Amino acid sequence: MMLKTLLLASGTLLGSAATAAASGFQINLGGQQNIGMGGVGVGLSLDQAAMFYNPGALAMVRANGVQVGANFALARGAYASDNGGAQRDLQHLLVTPFNLYAAFGKAGKYKFGVAVYTPYGSQLRYADNWEGRYSLTEINLQSVYVQPTFSYAFSPQFSVGVGVTMLAYGSVNLQKDLPLPTGPAHLTLDGTTKFQVGVNAGLYFKPSDKLSLGISYRSKIDAQVKGGNVSYSGLATGASAPAVNRGFTATNFDATLPLPAMASVGIGIMPTEKLTIGFDASLVFWSAYRTLDFAFSGNNGNGGTATAANTGLVGGSTTSTSKRYYQDALAFRVGGQYKATDQLILRLGSAYDFAAVKDGYVTPETPDADRYIATAGLTYQPNPHLGIDASFQFERFAKRSQSQSDLLNNGTTDRVAGTYRTDIFIPGIGVRYSF
Repeated sequence: MMLKTLLLASGTLLGSAATAAASGFQINLGGQQNIGMGGVGVGLSLDQAAMFYNPGALAMVRANGVQVGANFALARGAYASDNGGAQRDLQHLLVTPFNLYAAFGKAGKYKFGVAVYTPYGSQLRYADNWEGRYSLTEINLQSVYVQPTFSYAFSPQFSVGVGVTMLAYGSVNLQKDLPLPTGPAHLTLDGTTKFQVGVNAGLYFKPSDKLSLGISYRSKIDAQVKGGNVSYSGLATGASAPAVNRGFTATNFDATLPLPAMASVGIGIMPTEKLTIGFDASLVFWSAYRTLDFAFSGNNGNGGTATAANTGLVGGSTTSTSKRYYQDALAFRVGGQYKATDQLILRLGSAYDFAAVKDGYVTPETPDADRYIATAGLTYQPNPHLGIDASFQFERFAKRSQSQSDLLNNGTTDRVAGTYRTDIFIPGIGVRYSF
């Protein structure tokens, strides 16, 4: 039981994010224009961010160009224990997902491009001495994807595209307290992920000037940490040290987290030359995430002379398994943009994402819940080549509660009972140059 408590957060953190705009620990902040329209983009060819939303639409983007965008996600979260007591607030830390795109080719025929974006990233810190401190006190996750992309139009109405999604860089730092009989100690897990490859592909069909359709599929990638670092502080000292500390000899850990596949469909409607409306629906195959497994290794000498029996121990065990049992989750998005003048475009959007985490399986680092999303945005274009895009996204999570009896019934007592509330505020800014 103590081992499960110690390691509850770790694997989710490998892929945990600000949980912005998508279920579980997924992020949907691929482009500023799309964000302002509720995150739609599968059935549209707005700009070079088509590489993220639907690579098949890239060939239909009118201009070549380079664009960069950044978002500034600030989560406001709170936890109330099932046993009562004061509400615990999440310390407000800023997370900054970014995106960079460059594409070149012949519009309406073919395009080559490369995308760099951050689909996972989080920095959370709970209040000191909160009830779940033996599950999590702080995390810091970083990830960078690189996606070379090619899109080809077979006709003025139909195009396809494929991108190779590469987990080029990822790192995780997890911290939590240890409930030792001599007093609280502290555990830190720190590691980098291995390079991994997947696919992002799509089809785009525009039967008329007023209608467009899109389908995209992003494949599953397994994020793997091999030989991550395990360190401790505040372990027992004095006469009690050998007996207490011998269960904490591990110096390294291995873990694997599935980043699930996603299938999406989208529709674009252009009633007039100035108005564009988009609808997207996505299904994320979270059911691939069943359990979180860890393997520990190494020996720091806390157990005395190194032997097979006292090597790779955290909480007295060399392995850990924690139930996740995620469920596939749907998301629906709608948004529109209106060209008010030649220099100004206005955007509004909304979305509803269903939770991937089942009742009784909620964890502090991913207090997932059904969420409502509202967005707005605008573009100021001082000349035909330069565009400045601004976006704002607000997410309100449904209140998520679980009782101790829920945890007992599910065999998930490695997490805490209580109620989570979360809001996320995400302003963003981007610059585009077309040629």
